[in-house]
Amino acid sequence: MHKPRKRFGQNFLRDQSVIQRIVETISPKLSDHLIEIGPGLGALTFPLLKKIDKLDVIEIDRDLVLFLKNKAEDKLTIYEQDALQFDFSSLSQKPHSLRIVGNLPYNISTPLIFHLIGYASIISDMIFMLQKEVVERMAAAVDADDYGRLSVMVQYHCLVEALFDVSPDAFNPPPQVTSTIVRLVPYEKLPHVAKNYAHFAEVVKQAFSQRRKTLRNSLKKLVSDEDWKNLKINPELRAEKLSVEDFVKISNSKES
Repeated sequence: MHKPRKRFGQNFLRDQSVIQRIVETISPKLSDHLIEIGPGLGALTFPLLKKIDKLDVIEIDRDLVLFLKNKAEDKLTIYEQDALQFDFSSLSQKPHSLRIVGNLPYNISTPLIFHLIGYASIISDMIFMLQKEVVERMAAAVDADDYGRLSVMVQYHCLVEALFDVSPDAFNPPPQVTSTIVRLVPYEKLPHVAKNYAHFAEVVKQAFSQRRKTLRNSLKKLVSDEDWKNLKINPELRAEKLSVEDFVKISNSKES
C-alpha cells in the first residue's frame, strides 16, 4: 500500500460519498477533454473514466505513476511531471477546450493556481479541492479580510464559485484543515482588459506587497502623481479597497 508522502502534500480522498458528489459536480460528458492534476490512488480517476472517452492525468510521484499504469485503461494517459512546470497548451490550443480537475496538494496550491490562470484562454472550467482558506481568498470581495493579490488575479480571469466543504476525516491521512470544492470558470470575454498584462500583474503584486501602505507609497515606482490626478482613484486608499476594474485602470494609465 502506498504511504502518503509529506513532501508531495499527499492526502488521499477515501470517502465514497464525497467522491461521488465531486464526480456529480464535475458532471463529465463523454467528449470532454478532462485533465486531472494529482490523481494519487485514483479515487476520482477511475469513477471519471467510467463516464468519458479519455482522461489525461499529471502525477509527479513515480510510485503512483507505476500504480496507475498497472491499473490503467486505454483511455488513461499519464504524464509523469510536476504540474507547476506542465505546459497545458501542449494538450490543446483550442479556446476554452480543457476541463481541469483535482485534489490539489496544499503545499503548492497557490503557485499552481497562478500557473493555471496563465492558460485561462484554453480552459473551459476548473473544479478543485483546495484548503478552505485558499478558496476564501480566491472568492473574497473587495475590502474583505481575505481580499488580496490572489483574489484580484484569479477574479481578473475567472468567475469563482465555492461549492461545498469537505471535512478532514474524508482523507487518509486527515489534513489539519477543512477543504472546499471550488469551481473556476474563465471568462470567454474578459470584463476588464489590461493593455499590458505583465504590467497589470506587477501593479497588483506591488500594491499588496505592503498592505498597510497607501497606494501612493506602494506604487510610487509605477504610478506618478500626474497619473493619479488623471485616474480619479484616491491614492491614499489601501490596496484592499480597489476592485479588479480599478487595478486594470491603474495599469492601463501607464504605457509600459
